Amino acid sequence: MSRLTIQPVDFDAPAQRADFLFLLDHYMRGRTGNGAPMDDALRARLPEALRHRTNVLSYLAYLVENGESRPAGLINCVEGFSTFAGRPLLNVHDIVVHEDFRRRGVARALLAHVEDVARGRDCCKLTLEVLEGNRGAHRAYLEFGFQPYQLDPAMGAALFMEKKGYP
Repeated sequence: MSRLTIQPVDFDAPAQRADFLFLLDHYMRGRTGNGAPMDDALRARLPEALRHRTNVLSYLAYLVENGESRPAGLINCVEGFSTFAGRPLLNVHDIVVHEDFRRRGVARALLAHVEDVARGRDCCKLTLEVLEGNRGAHRAYLEFGFQPYQLDPAMGAALFMEKKGYP
């Protein structure tokens, strides 16, 4: 029998810091990441940088089987603010389920957990972005209740864009 537990990442705890970096690196190496391992400089500075960001929330999912706890998933969220609602919002920035644990409800459990966190913070909504080609994740998000964002159907759905190049 297996059991899933979800807990906030304690970046001061070496084991949790290692699990966080392991799962994020796994995500980065994959097709929906950038296809490359996390570089050593990022690995060295990221936990400390996140420790000081009060608007960034990170949670680890552990699957406990036969008394052994293994890191199965990770979700990173960033709290923002909706000027239209005058309330905070919670953006799911990263969600990863290790390939050994996919299709076992880990992503759904992580999303449900941050949905509860968002309610507790009086957030007006959860947001996320998903790659067009990531059909499995897209389907999962729709099943969870996410919808493309639009204010006016005549204007169409919002597009996620970025501008890189800042040191």
